[in-house]
Amino acid sequence: LSPVCLGSLRRAANGLRCKKELYRTQLTLSKTRSRARLLLQLPEDDPYRKFNQVALMYRLKRLGLLAPDENSLDAILGLKVQDFLERRLQHRLVQVLIAKSVHHSRVLIKQRHIKVGKQLVNCAGMFVTLA
Repeated sequence: LSPVCLGSLRRAANGLRCKKELYRTQLTLSKTRSRARLLLQLPEDDPYRKFNQVALMYRLKRLGLLAPDENSLDAILGLKVQDFLERRLQHRLVQVLIAKSVHHSRVLIKQRHIKVGKQLVNCAGMFVTLA
């Protein structure tokens, strides 16, 4: 399959509105993985690596992309686009059985039926954290 077909299939399966949402997610993954690769190139005892490794791992654990017991930068290199897409509000509503499908969840969000905390949300691409 060509990359255009794969993008269309992935977009339809995840209920994305346009390919721009997929491209934005791919860019976020790319930047995260490149930062991990940069840190892996530095020596193990480098203070810059230690500080940024802890910060990067904390951020990804708080977002729910890594398991709480994961401490290696190699785990970041194993992340996929699907991992990021599953943390979107649109997909989380389907996982907790509020919506019947990703398309139904997008409609619920756009019609302002969903609250996150005390905040009324109308953005289906909102990234839901664990905290």
